[in-house]
This record gives sequence, structure tokens and C-alpha cells, in this order.
Amino acid sequence: MLKQNLSHRLLQKLSPQQIQLMKLLQIPTATLEQRIKEELEANPALDEGEENEEKETETDTEAEEAKFAETEADQSEESRDDEFELDDYINEYIEDDPSSYKLKTENFAADDEDKSIPIAVQDTFHEYLETQLGMLKLQDEREIKIANQIIGSIDDDGYLRRDPIAIIDDLMFAQNIVSSETEIYFLLSKIQKFDPPGVGARDLQESLTLQLRNKLEAEDSKHDDDDLHNIALALRIIKEYFNEFSKKHYQKLQRYLSISELELKNAIEQILKLNPKPASGYKGSGSSTIHYIVPDFTIVNRDGELDLTLNSRNAPDLRINEHYKDMLKTYKVNKKNKKTGRQEKEAVLFIKQKIDSAKWFIDAIRQRQQTMYKTMYSIMQYQYDFFRTGDQKTLRPMILKDIADITGLDISTVSRVANSKFVQTEFGTKRLKDFFSESLQTSSGEEVSTLEVKKILTDIIGEEHKKKPFSDEKLKNLLREKGYEIARRTVAKYREQLNIPVARLRKEL
Repeated sequence: MLKQNLSHRLLQKLSPQQIQLMKLLQIPTATLEQRIKEELEANPALDEGEENEEKETETDTEAEEAKFAETEADQSEESRDDEFELDDYINEYIEDDPSSYKLKTENFAADDEDKSIPIAVQDTFHEYLETQLGMLKLQDEREIKIANQIIGSIDDDGYLRRDPIAIIDDLMFAQNIVSSETEIYFLLSKIQKFDPPGVGARDLQESLTLQLRNKLEAEDSKHDDDDLHNIALALRIIKEYFNEFSKKHYQKLQRYLSISELELKNAIEQILKLNPKPASGYKGSGSSTIHYIVPDFTIVNRDGELDLTLNSRNAPDLRINEHYKDMLKTYKVNKKNKKTGRQEKEAVLFIKQKIDSAKWFIDAIRQRQQTMYKTMYSIMQYQYDFFRTGDQKTLRPMILKDIADITGLDISTVSRVANSKFVQTEFGTKRLKDFFSESLQTSSGEEVSTLEVKKILTDIIGEEHKKKPFSDEKLKNLLREKGYEIARRTVAKYREQLNIPVARLRKEL
């Protein structure tokens, strides 16, 4: 039975402009360039300013922003009346001169900074493997295609993590080749002899095994008998007792293999020389992803005063395309002469839509820059001592709410600004998220940042005797001796956050 009800609900809806701004706030400067390029390609009404254009004065910028706000307000009121909307829009648009909407402000880095990053052109890791494939004496073109499919399935670390069944399915659907697991394993065994050693392995144990076998089988090996004995012992440990080795159960290994501590130590030294990521052994690899960190902010200490600049390298000057302005002028003249029809009006409505979209994007970029600068300036003031000295112990406890209260922004906005952003300082490039931390009370009642505690914890573990590493309980007691009231489970949590293993896995011979 159908029923109709009336109900009142309080809903919060975000406009497309707000959603666009939130998305732009989240992306770092390095990604912003690509996002702007996408918008330039999608919207012909949006254009990039000339490189040699003179900068606007601050007064001119403020005047243009005021005009922009007035135009937007007027357009929202005029949209109620379709009859007069288009004429008024064209009049106001032509008077406003849309070419003046630009994005230059005084808190950016120099505009003449080089915007390009040179990229070295090299053979990729997979191309290197395909070159070696040409040296194999395979039976026919079919086997070459199967071998190429296997090579293409090897990841950037040098491992084959795809199941043979999946490779067989790929060959069937993509190249109409029927293969079998036996054939896949046969060709894989040949590929696993390629350089760098260990490539094509399905897991770490197999990769280490392949590398040790390569050392033993090398014809030009210059190893003496002791080295060969240590390599053979290391190979046996990896093949038969990998679980005990990975968990550092050294006493068990000595007992199982009936060897001395010195022999075990020498064998483990051979294992530690191996490469857990075989692909990184290819020095010319273009496939290894190089991540360039482009700082979003720069802080410089000028005689004790901190100077903050916002990186504008990937934020070019944007404006409305001049050609679209001419089209609106032409339409206005034609309408006076009564030479316009339905098609011309539809074209101008399309132009209006694109111009509005371009204005929204320009405004969103400007708001992004202002919000980012405002947030980073508040963080700089809050952590002023750190940015002056670089001493991590001077970092104050700081949470998102602290910055939100100072800036008047929402916590979610501050979080978006801090996410994936970097600041360049005299002490290195730092991630913004790393400046946020909770507080911990010392025995004297003073509140300190958890980052300070983590730094001291790292120092203690770095100085411990590796034959007898400190347990979490011992670490807790050492921190308490330094005045930090902390529980053992909190020590374990901080240790895990620092990617430091438990005492048993830190043990060395």
C-alpha cells in the first residue's frame, strides 16, 4: 500500500564550486599543474596569461576581485528573468574585461622560475629484460610471445606476483595463444637466469635463493673456499630454514645446522649482501619510479625573521579567452541590427556557460592559494621556534583544531591543506602532517609533543646493544627515567609508528 508523507529534514548541500575548491585543496602543487592543464583542455573559455605580461599592483588586484564578486552577485539575481539575462550578462561582461582575471599575488615565489623538470631518457627495466630475451634460443615466435608476456607481468620490484593461470588467460584473450603451466614455468626458469640476479622470483625466499645460486654458479667467481662454504650454508638456510631466519631464531639455526656462532654470522653476512628488490640492481632502470617532492611552501630565516612564500611554479596566470569576449561583442552588435536567430542565441548561452565555469575555476584556484597561505602561516607562527632552530625538541603539541581556531577555517579544510603538502625549510623538506602531534605530560607536569618522545625513543634504540636489544618494558623504564610518564603499550604503539621491529627482530649476532 502506497502512502505519502510530508517531513522536514535539515540537509547540507555543497555547491559544485565548493566541491571543486575542496578537491583543489587536497592536491599538492606537483599535481596542480596537471589539473590546470586538464581544465584548459576541457574549457576553451579558459586561457593562460602571457609570460611577459606585467604584474598587477595590489590595488588593481583588489579592484578586480571586487568587480568579480559584483558580477557574480548580479548574475545570480538576473538568472530569474531569462528575457533580460543574456543582454545584461553581455553588457557587464564586456565592461568588466574578463582578460583581467589573473592569479598573481605578492606571496608567491619568482614567476621567472624554471617550470620544467629535466627527464633522463633511458631504457626501462622491462626493455632491458626483453633485450636479454633476444639472446635466448627459443623455438619459434610463439614462445617469444609467451616469454614477453611473462616479462610484462614482472613488477617494478622484479617479482612475478601474477599467478601462471592468470598469465595463461591473458595469452588466450589478448593473443589467442594456448599455453600451459608447464610451459610457463619452463620459460620462467630461463628468465630467472637474466640479469639482475633474482629477477622473476615469486617471493623473497625464491629471489634470495636465485641470487645465492648465481653466486655459486658464476664462472668468473673469485670466491675462495671459505666464501663458497659461507654461500652454500646461506643457501641452505634460505631454502630449508627461511622461517627461522626471518624471525631471527639464531640459536635454533645453530642447533639445526650444527654450526658455530661464527659460521652462522658469516653465512648471514652473505645473505645481507643480497638485494631484496632485484629490479633496483638495474642501475639504468627507467621503470623505477623517481618521486620528486615539489615543496608547496618555502620558509626562509632572514636575520631571525621567518619569511613564508607559496610556490606558484605550477599555478600559471589564468584568464578568460580573448576570443570569447569578441564573440559576445559581435552578438551584441548583431542583435541591435536584428541579425540574430535561435542558433546564435544557443551559441552565446554555451559561451556564457563556459565563461562561468572558467570564472569559478579561477576563483577556486585563488581561494586555494589564499587558504593554503593562511593555514601555513598559522602553522609557522605556532611552531616558530622549530622553523628558526630546526630542533625537533622545540616542536609544540599541535592538533588540527588548534590551527582551525587560529585561522577560523573548518577542521576538515585544515586537514585538506595539510594532506600531501610539503614545506621547504633550511633543515630539509618536511611534510606538513608531521608537525601535528598530540601532547604528553612529563613528570614535572609540562606538556611536550609526542614527536619529541618518538625522537628520544629512536635515539635510545639506535644506541642499544644489538646482541641484547631493549624490550618495550625496558624502553618504558628508560623513558620514565628521562621524565616522560608513558605506558608500555604506548611505547609499543610509537615503535610501530616509527617502523621499528620488536626486540627479537632487532637482535644481531
